[in-house]
Amino acid sequence: MTNRNTDDAILAAGIDIGASSVKVAITRTLADGAKEILGLAYDRIRRRDPRVVIDEVFAEALGKAGVEKDAIHYVASTGEGELVEFRRGHFYGMTTHARGGLYLCPQATAVLDIGALHARAIRMEDTGRVLSYRMTSQCASGSGQFLENISRYLGVALEEVGELSKSAENPEKISGICAVLAETDVINMVSRGIKTADILRGIHESMAKRFVKLLRTSKAVGTVVLTGGLAMDMGLLAAIEDAVKKAKVKLEVTTHPDAIYAGALGAALWGAFRHKKLLTKEETLQDEPTADAAANAGL
Repeated sequence: MTNRNTDDAILAAGIDIGASSVKVAITRTLADGAKEILGLAYDRIRRRDPRVVIDEVFAEALGKAGVEKDAIHYVASTGEGELVEFRRGHFYGMTTHARGGLYLCPQATAVLDIGALHARAIRMEDTGRVLSYRMTSQCASGSGQFLENISRYLGVALEEVGELSKSAENPEKISGICAVLAETDVINMVSRGIKTADILRGIHESMAKRFVKLLRTSKAVGTVVLTGGLAMDMGLLAAIEDAVKKAKVKLEVTTHPDAIYAGALGAALWGAFRHKKLLTKEETLQDEPTADAAANAGL
């Protein structure tokens, strides 16, 4: 929280509805252009009504931000935006992840968004404008849902996967063709007594190989920031770093503690930008003389 004058500040909310979770970000954009995060909230949808989860997570974010719902100038959605009935606008996921990733990592030139059903590589300008993107297919074994299914089968909490993977000594190769074949590989490995850490590292390496290929196809260079549900999987990050070295590409891969909120943050920041543009347009229209006034003035 800053002590700067906030009289002309724009409060915006970004709501990112993914296949498995809801993320909300409350931001404040000051008159001098400075931006800050006021509140963040997240929850899994599981088998609940997504609209109920949206309302609960939004309320939690507002509480953390210390603001009322009516004080928000602009509510923007991304992802499955039609579920947010009180939104003012909607932004595409690649746009919001690019903007949110850039906010969290100002030196980033690309984003690798790893979601529940797919991953996408997004290359952007320093303004957040998307230059190009590439996305995996839904059946690919490179998604958050796939990794969650495997961890559940192995009896490992998703939060423990990263550290276990990093402790592997002899990673097992996993099929990178599709999720079904990869899961079959894992079942066979368990029956052969392969250590859980080695299985997880093998999965991470298989995913990392696909992601690096995705980044190369998108012509990403420089710093790539991970976003999405797997952004804080340190085992996956380590595997991607190794894959980058093996591929000999000029990329530096990093992440951020709030990377899971990148889509919601991007939606909020773009929402604040759109709100400011709308205000400017309204002021311009108000300043324009009416037809009668213009005639009387001889215009």
